[in-house]
Amino acid sequence: MKPGVLRSTMLSDRGQPAAREAIWADDQVAFKARAEFAANGLLRKSPHLSAGAPLPGWQKSTIAATAVLLPVAMLFVFIGHGGLMAVCLAIPFALIVAIRTAALWQLVVPRVSRRSQLPHLATHDLPRYSVLVPLFREAAIAPALVHALKALDYPRDRLEILFITEASDAATRAALIAAQLPSHMRVLTVPAGLPQTKPRALNYALATAIGDFVAVFDAEDVPEPSQLRRAVQMFAQSGPELVCVQARLKACETEGRLLPRQFALEYAALFEAILPALERLGLPIPLGGTSNHFRRSGLIEVGAWDAYNVTEDADLGVRLVRSGKHVAMLDSETLEDAPASAHAWLGQRTRWLKGWMQTYLVHMRDPGQLLADLGLWRFFGVQALLGGMILSALVHPWFYVAVFIKLSLGHPVLPEAGGLWALCCFNLAAGYAVGIMLGLIVAQRSNGRIALVSALLVPVYWLAISAASYRALIDLRRRPFYWEKTPHVAREVTAAPSSP
Repeated sequence: MKPGVLRSTMLSDRGQPAAREAIWADDQVAFKARAEFAANGLLRKSPHLSAGAPLPGWQKSTIAATAVLLPVAMLFVFIGHGGLMAVCLAIPFALIVAIRTAALWQLVVPRVSRRSQLPHLATHDLPRYSVLVPLFREAAIAPALVHALKALDYPRDRLEILFITEASDAATRAALIAAQLPSHMRVLTVPAGLPQTKPRALNYALATAIGDFVAVFDAEDVPEPSQLRRAVQMFAQSGPELVCVQARLKACETEGRLLPRQFALEYAALFEAILPALERLGLPIPLGGTSNHFRRSGLIEVGAWDAYNVTEDADLGVRLVRSGKHVAMLDSETLEDAPASAHAWLGQRTRWLKGWMQTYLVHMRDPGQLLADLGLWRFFGVQALLGGMILSALVHPWFYVAVFIKLSLGHPVLPEAGGLWALCCFNLAAGYAVGIMLGLIVAQRSNGRIALVSALLVPVYWLAISAASYRALIDLRRRPFYWEKTPHVAREVTAAPSSP
């Protein structure tokens, strides 16, 4: 899909009627082509890699069998033989322990920052850059967003910022226009259609973008002003196989509120430790939904975003690696708002987990092909990261169910040495210990912005994630492509974070 713009609005008052009619017809064809590409580009190009394609028969049978076997496993626990359940509990937690142990290693033995090693590019050498900002019902936050993106340190004659709005969202468009957008910013409206998701909006904008490089930001983002320059410098230092770089996201916690503090702690552990550790280990990096930067040509080559995947970022990170591309972490920071309420957090986490389930099912449609694409080491990484994270969230509460059953039946809760129940308890204890240690370190490095006591509440927070995982499982069955909107509250217009 070549970049372009709608010409009918620019030429509607010029030329002869016949010429205007011909231009309008041409634009209508382009309009429909962009809408089709936005919704079904990947599904048409590579249906086996899109969540929009039906599950294969063997996956449907496996899911059905699991639904039957889980109650059977619980029956074994009831009668005092919990070995099968112990195995179910132990394996995913062992995988998560391995990932978080690698994250601790990343913090204790950090990689030398690459900032000073990046080549300096003169302003006249900077390539064209397109910044895509998908928005839906964000009128309240629009002024602060425009202010934050005005602070980006990049020549305006080489930069375009596209605010992407849905056809039904006139309020956000009005708020953006009222913000008096400079010439390098414009509003783009996505035509009504299904699925109404962020990746569909991004695909629609990508078809009109003129940049050689593309970045994605969310409505509440305040990126470091130098982030685009640093991304270009990193691309220039690397070969064409580097297609995407991911900046760090830092959640701005709501002072004194427990859940936003836990969310901020989780973000700090993920972007300061876990994702950098995955990069050092050569494992696939599940992208964050914002502050990722792409070579436009490489992004289009892999089919861009999957409009049917509600965690399109994690899916794209795996798909890029499967196609032989490289993804790396960018030493730059973007501030984001933590969810303001428990309801907002639950909706956001449900969507994330539903998308991770979609992503795992998609890439495991043909395990043999996935193994061939990734190799054994990265294939194991996908099982540990995606499979382990999903399974651990689902089975975590059953440990406490098993403890309750043992107490009810008068059985000892503490495990006997060498048994499967002992392995289960060890894995859970190790998971808690490593998670709390990771939280304590990142909390200490946050200069007091995240209370240290929040790290000790990690086990409780994980139980909340488990609740969201079951909600996500139900949502995956009922409305797989539904995008649960995360509401953002209006904030004062503040300065963007400065570049060190």
